[in-house]
Amino acid sequence: MKRVIQTLAALAGGGAFVAVSVVAFGLYNVSAREGHMWGVTWLMHTTFKQSVKLRAPGPEAVPDDLDAPDRVKLGALHFKTACAFCHALPGQSQSPTAQAMEPTPPHVSTITDWTPGEMFWIIDEGVKMTGMPHWPAKERDDEVWSVVAYLNALPDAQAQLALAGEGSGRATCAQCHGDEGKSGNSYIPRLDLLTPGQIAEALRQYRGGTRPSGIMKEAAAPLNDSQIASLAQKFGSPKAPQLQGAALAEDNSPGAELAQSGTGDVPACTSCHGPGRQADAPIAPLLAGQGRDYLAGQLKLWREGYRGGGERAKLMTKAAQDLSDADIDMLADWFSGLGAR
Repeated sequence: MKRVIQTLAALAGGGAFVAVSVVAFGLYNVSAREGHMWGVTWLMHTTFKQSVKLRAPGPEAVPDDLDAPDRVKLGALHFKTACAFCHALPGQSQSPTAQAMEPTPPHVSTITDWTPGEMFWIIDEGVKMTGMPHWPAKERDDEVWSVVAYLNALPDAQAQLALAGEGSGRATCAQCHGDEGKSGNSYIPRLDLLTPGQIAEALRQYRGGTRPSGIMKEAAAPLNDSQIASLAQKFGSPKAPQLQGAALAEDNSPGAELAQSGTGDVPACTSCHGPGRQADAPIAPLLAGQGRDYLAGQLKLWREGYRGGGERAKLMTKAAQDLSDADIDMLADWFSGLGAR
């Protein structure tokens, strides 16, 4: 038994010496041109797959609206501008630079081998030693699910394939928000309903990270103050739009009643966001006609304390903290259905 123990100790010591020598003297060739030694690729990829399977959320975590066309389009637009450099677009080849990486990033057509939960984990957390980054905003699971929605829709979503394949990979505001700020996508805010000041403030918050968003930080990070001011003037409305007619007083729907009911600590939604707000009300975005899913998503971020940014962030967090999912749905349905001029 003593000899066995001595032999095992000697083997362990020899192994440790070899490992230290490999590290200390640079014996392992890390050149991407040479690739890995035999067995290392299998070992690392198997470790990667099993790690993802162990940690990925299950089917119960997948949003019910994962196949919503607007959500798929939002994911497609972001994939085109932020992910396609490495993974390419459907029907296109990867760039020579991407093909020279070790390991080579998988082509978009093969990413669909994963379940939605596994894709979410990979996009959200990133993968060490592969060049795959984590999502820039930890708080924004909703954005990650939009990219998953696009990948999950492949290869059958022909409209989304065409959308993602159009034009260059360079991001422009109009690609998502529309030429005049009317996005037409329920998950993307209408900028024509905001003032230039509100747009400029939001872009500065995205750029500085005080308002978390992996999608918008990608767009805002390279902008200087002059560019932000120019974009705000281009897409914003100098005079905030107002609701047509006077039907508000006659609306007894649950959404209307909830929007017009405040508490001792929190004013009613309409007192700041309209319609029918007073002239001396705080300058806040008017919500009539805004995208339904965008409104619901923002209210959930406020409720969870993730929204951030703005002078009245604490007030909005307090206003939303007791809202149930059903309450949020009612408010989003009501405000988005009002329409604005």
